[in-house]
Amino acid sequence: MADRTLSTLLDGGGFFEAPRWREDRWWVSDFYRGVVMTVAPDGSSTEVLKVEHQPSGLGWMPDGSLLVVSMKDQRVLRLDPRGQVSVHAELATYCGGHLNDMVVDAEGRAYVGEFGFDLQAFADPAPAKLMRVEESGAVTVLADDLLFPNGMLITPDGRSLLVGETAGSRYTAFTIAPDGSLSDRRVWAQVAEAPELGPLAQTLPQLKFAPDGCTLDAEGCVWAADAVGARCVRLAMGGEIVDEIGAPEGLGIFACMLGGADGRTLLMCAAPDFLEANRAHTREALLLSTAVDVPHAGLP
Repeated sequence: MADRTLSTLLDGGGFFEAPRWREDRWWVSDFYRGVVMTVAPDGSSTEVLKVEHQPSGLGWMPDGSLLVVSMKDQRVLRLDPRGQVSVHAELATYCGGHLNDMVVDAEGRAYVGEFGFDLQAFADPAPAKLMRVEESGAVTVLADDLLFPNGMLITPDGRSLLVGETAGSRYTAFTIAPDGSLSDRRVWAQVAEAPELGPLAQTLPQLKFAPDGCTLDAEGCVWAADAVGARCVRLAMGGEIVDEIGAPEGLGIFACMLGGADGRTLLMCAAPDFLEANRAHTREALLLSTAVDVPHAGLP
């Protein structure tokens, strides 16, 4: 594991998530400040959109419209190139908990997951759905038994979807058909043993690896934030950890993305924890960055 220097790009956040690189700048959601923002490489930030019900996953349609997950009311919002905001899709009837992260393909189809249960209320974990939102806004449930589907990736050829299952300690892969349907479900990487689902207080301590936000590199490896391990790890297919970056003391890492001019800057979203009760009225979240050898690939 290489020794790396971590630099702080931005501080003072509530809880950063869903980082993306586009148009020579970073895009990121701040859950508890209720904003989507851009951050330039020099650390200057600009507010793009206020999202009352907590923003998360970000992606772009072919016309340049920005899609944003609105977590608590389980909607996908659309900010068009003229600056007009609309509801792109309503998903509340399909969700057992908050809507979560998202990846948007080259055709404008969005793949989005949900919690499956009320995490902030410490409800018992339950299986959750993976859904596809068409460019028209129509919704299709693709799977209903994933264990907290979280960060998602599409390979450069557009043929495979990787889904991090936070409560399953794994990445699950699907083959993407030309019409956006999924098949050939398989385990891409089982990094640690999946816990038996039960009361949250019993399930959480069993988690030895909890994939959160993630990014794909040009060698086919996944950089994944480990929400219980205070680290960001680089995974090879099959689950071997081939590189690891620890969080500064007192912080966890909850999402990451490769970007920058050459695709070799790894941006990480760090905070002391993820709980709304702890984070909503504090400003302790950071965006940390470091350089890696292998550049970004695929989506997002």
